[in-house]
Amino acid sequence: MNVIERIKDQIENNPVVLYMKGSPDFPQCGFSGQTVQILDACQAKYIHVNIFEDPELREALKAYSNWPTYPQLYIGGELIGGCDIVIDLYKKGELPKMLAAVNGTV
Repeated sequence: MNVIERIKDQIENNPVVLYMKGSPDFPQCGFSGQTVQILDACQAKYIHVNIFEDPELREALKAYSNWPTYPQLYIGGELIGGCDIVIDLYKKGELPKMLAAVNGTV
């Protein structure tokens, strides 16, 4: 399976995927940490992918998503965006609804 197939598989087979720097327990950048805090506040069920553990995926995902920065949050197979967008959606009350639609959380 090539790297693009792996990305597609992760996104298609998991309702919520967070590509981030580090892990939820040890985020390695402030933006990834803030995104994890918001997902946790929403009691979201999600998988994370530490982009530092897979340099090939890190570069391929930028091209795949046409989004140059991390974190990248996918919900229901769609790229939602990075930290600023996640914060905005959370403040507007939209993020919990989006998460509930794909995995029954709120």
